[in-house]
Amino acid sequence: MTIPQAPTPEELTELRQRYRLERERRVRPDGAAQYRATEAEFGYYAADPYAGEPADRAPLRDTVDVAVVGGGFGGILAGARLRQQGVERVRIVEQGGDFGGTWYWNRYPGIHCDIESHVYLPLLDETGYVPEWKYSPGEEIRRHAVRIAERFGLYRDALFSTSVTSLTWDEASEAWIVATDRGDAFLATYVVTATGTLSQPKLPGIPGIEDFEGHTFHTSRWDYSYTGGTPDGGLSGLADKRVGIVGTGATGIQVIPVLAEDASHVYVFQRTPSTVDVRANRRTTAQDVGADRDGWARERRDNYLRIVSGETVEEDLVADRWTESAALLEKLLPSFRRQGDRGAFEAAYEIADAAKMNELRSRVEETVTDPDTAERLKPWYRYACKRPTFSDKYYQAFNRGNVTLVDTADTHGIERVTGNGVVVGDTAYELDCLIFATGFSVGTSGILSGKLPVHGRDGTQLLHALAQQGPRSLHGFTRNGFPNLVQMGSLQNASSVNYTHILDEQAVHGAALVAAAEAKGALLEPSRETEDAWIAVLAEGAPDHEWFHADCTPGYYNGEGRGRPNGPTSYPHGAFAFHELLKRWREESMTEALRAKAPRAEDSAP
Repeated sequence: MTIPQAPTPEELTELRQRYRLERERRVRPDGAAQYRATEAEFGYYAADPYAGEPADRAPLRDTVDVAVVGGGFGGILAGARLRQQGVERVRIVEQGGDFGGTWYWNRYPGIHCDIESHVYLPLLDETGYVPEWKYSPGEEIRRHAVRIAERFGLYRDALFSTSVTSLTWDEASEAWIVATDRGDAFLATYVVTATGTLSQPKLPGIPGIEDFEGHTFHTSRWDYSYTGGTPDGGLSGLADKRVGIVGTGATGIQVIPVLAEDASHVYVFQRTPSTVDVRANRRTTAQDVGADRDGWARERRDNYLRIVSGETVEEDLVADRWTESAALLEKLLPSFRRQGDRGAFEAAYEIADAAKMNELRSRVEETVTDPDTAERLKPWYRYACKRPTFSDKYYQAFNRGNVTLVDTADTHGIERVTGNGVVVGDTAYELDCLIFATGFSVGTSGILSGKLPVHGRDGTQLLHALAQQGPRSLHGFTRNGFPNLVQMGSLQNASSVNYTHILDEQAVHGAALVAAAEAKGALLEPSRETEDAWIAVLAEGAPDHEWFHADCTPGYYNGEGRGRPNGPTSYPHGAFAFHELLKRWREESMTEALRAKAPRAEDSAP
């Protein structure tokens, strides 16, 4: 592992000043309101380009054991783990035309996973599959999602091109009424929500987007009928086109080098540069990852999670830039948590962070030949302020004569879009095609967004309960007043850079909850006292991240500069420790999550 040189106290002082300056260049008073949703007049940006018109079918009025909302990896894993618990009728309802979630929608050129495939792709042991690349291309990942669904028989009852519009608890039948936009109103004894947090594409609220007369689309709905080519490249339709792309996050980093190879000219509109570390992708064999022994994938995945959670391991099995950065930064965390010395932790963290960021800024200088372009590509913030990215082609693209970097920080983004291009400052850039690599709206999908009303016991609406009481749950999965509802997600649960691992552990736990309720003839519903006890656990030793995020450049990690939510939102001791806690809880007793069913009138009849 390369150990970056630690900065001097004087350099740290200068760095703090530079970080504050660069943050102020980008903070906007409208915060997250600077974006607009891809709905109403902009709904065509979110239309499904892969499924075509959904086939006509009669609305369903039947009954299933479990309804799963969402067909991404969360929903697929929930279905697979429920099957392993012997649950027969599992119906997954998915807005897209097939399974895959993010990997169904995102098929843009250059798409790859930024987590090693052998720890990112779930159920490798169970399906016998070994990824072909260290970092899989999107299509390999999408095919694996389909492989899991086929292996566990999830297509049989699935509903595609269908959105759940409401969930209503029916006391008489002790089941959920699941309504959809296709007229369905079926019953489900249990509901699992696996809608994800980044699923609805967003657009910047730039005046005049609707006036652009050229071709335009969002990267999550890539239009190959216009560009030609495939995710591997060959975008022949752009050979004579001036292409503008807005956004330089994880998606832009992968797309821009491919555009640079095929388009006549590419204008990259950047507000905040990403950190771009070495990717070093390569083909792999089963021998490379030890796939010749049982349990190899779980061992590798657990090893990775331990490292990025700040735990100690004897060997780093993955050995990439994620685990290297975790060793430099996150391994500081457990010891200072135990000591309770926040000041010492913050000081040590700042030094390690600055060393890593200096290394990444040096990489820009070493790669980009034009000094002015290189300076504008340097990231000036702490490493964890934005999701890190990885590429061996991104910086090199700016050495081409057909690529122009347009820095929009001083104008707080693009000023306006016209019929034939984009205006930044005093300069108008004429374009034939405008592509938005602007990511997804955070928290606008699922049962916490308001777009999927959930009415629990006595008609209580979940969002109203949250507004009045704040987040309440047991382990983030189940809630008092909302029987037999299992929520997957990071709220009051755990999170990690390898989120598919988190989802699989949640799926295992959710399926175990359903099995426990069935075995006891009970409802899944913790008491308020049980919820209180879990909230107390979350609060105990929870780190105060506000000191960190308040100084970060704006982005979705900190509410576009507004800071993080108040109060503990996830388990404070890391994902690996959380999974161990859940495992022990399942082994010892699951009664805290259960509530006896109310006696029915027919049960007391003579």
